[in-house]
Amino acid sequence: MKISIGDRIRALREFRDITQDQLAERAEVSVDTIRKLEQGVRESARINTLRALARALDVQLERLVGQPTVTKELTPDGGLLAMRDAIQDPGSLPGVLGYVDLEDPPSPAEWASQVQAATDTYWAGGYSELAAVLPQLLRDGRATARQHDTEGVWRDLALTYQLAASLSTQSGHPDWAYTAVERQLAAAARASDPLLEGMGVSTLSWVLLRQGRWEQARDVAERKADQLEPPRRRATPDQLAVYGNLLIAAATPAARADQHDDAMELLTHAESAAVQSGPVRAYGSAFSVTDVRTQRVNVALAGTDGMPDAALDAAANVDLSSISRPVHSASYRVDVAQAKYQTGDQAGALELLLEVEAEQPQWIRVQAGAAATVREMLEAERRRNGALRGLASRLGVDPAL
Repeated sequence: MKISIGDRIRALREFRDITQDQLAERAEVSVDTIRKLEQGVRESARINTLRALARALDVQLERLVGQPTVTKELTPDGGLLAMRDAIQDPGSLPGVLGYVDLEDPPSPAEWASQVQAATDTYWAGGYSELAAVLPQLLRDGRATARQHDTEGVWRDLALTYQLAASLSTQSGHPDWAYTAVERQLAAAARASDPLLEGMGVSTLSWVLLRQGRWEQARDVAERKADQLEPPRRRATPDQLAVYGNLLIAAATPAARADQHDDAMELLTHAESAAVQSGPVRAYGSAFSVTDVRTQRVNVALAGTDGMPDAALDAAANVDLSSISRPVHSASYRVDVAQAKYQTGDQAGALELLLEVEAEQPQWIRVQAGAAATVREMLEAERRRNGALRGLASRLGVDPAL
């Protein structure tokens, strides 16, 4: 039996004991929209409406739209469950007897090389490959840290937990990601590296955002950015990169909360830092003027009153060829596709989504935003479009009835 978005809205609303009128008021959407969704008259709604409803119902967007997690799909031998067990390893908790290492762990240099390879795999979109290696990488990292208690080893362990948090979030498991961020921040403290802690807070902000905790997501990132704001004349590229990433992290939840002026101001400061730093790769992430400009597109689409025209104007200032990370390029193009569809260019939107799918088939399957846009396109479909329906099927989106 198919469970529709309207079914989920009704169940979540009734669980919270609120009326359709109360939900409409909280979400600032039309009560008629809610009625039509719950009655099955409409199969979906605009993504900004869905985000507002998810926020009002205190759930993740993925849960509202029914986007499946990929626990059993990413690897054939247990999926992400092995990574969950590695993140939430009881033996790593204080007071719990852990397991004795049966083999010698890799040397710090060897393990650091493996962490870098895993980071490259993540940004290339190789989620299946990464899900297969991360559990052992985490175990090896903890074993290496037990034998080599150095700041460098703890730094690499923090970066490994950052990868685990990012992959868990992308695949629909933000609760696992929260635990991974806790471990990431603890390792960063052992590394005595404030900038590494800053990247941990940036990751935490993203996890909170995916949990629907927008105010906290902005607050933790903005306060950490204020703490780490470097003296501009003496700032290093790494300092500027971490500071800028925190500002970007704060801008996204600000826009989701319809605080677009605040979000754009944060991005203006981030772009200023990027101009000074130049392109930087640091702490498992990248930072550049282009990275900031792609976020202007995302921010323009966020909130209950998305601005697709402004998003396309912002996209005109983005040099796609200068985006160094394949996954980042894919995310940006999904945003552009959404803006194209919302401005009436359905053919252009579909072409772009199919292009992204061809390049990043694993990544796009776990993107709720892409699925929501495709579902919206299906509902507006006037003539049967085989390419659109094929994409919908591969993303797990049922055609509108």
